[in-house]
Amino acid sequence: MKTFSVVPDANETSWYVKLEDVAPEEVYGSKDDALSAAEQMAKENTPSKVEIRDKDDNIQEEKRF
Repeated sequence: MKTFSVVPDANETSWYVKLEDVAPEEVYGSKDDALSAAEQMAKENTPSKVEIRDKDDNIQEEKRF
C-alpha cells in the first residue's frame, strides 16, 4: 500500500504532497489543493492511503483508497 502524506511547511504557508513520506512530489499554496491532489494520486494507485499531518509531523487524519 502506497502512502501519500499532506504536510505543511514550518509556517503553514505551503503544503507538500509526499510519497512514502520521502521527498516532496508537489508543492501547493493551500491545504485543500494539496489534499485534493493527494487523494487523486491515491485513487490512481489503489490500494493507497492519504495521511494529513500537522507541522509537528503528527497524523491528524487518514483516508484509504
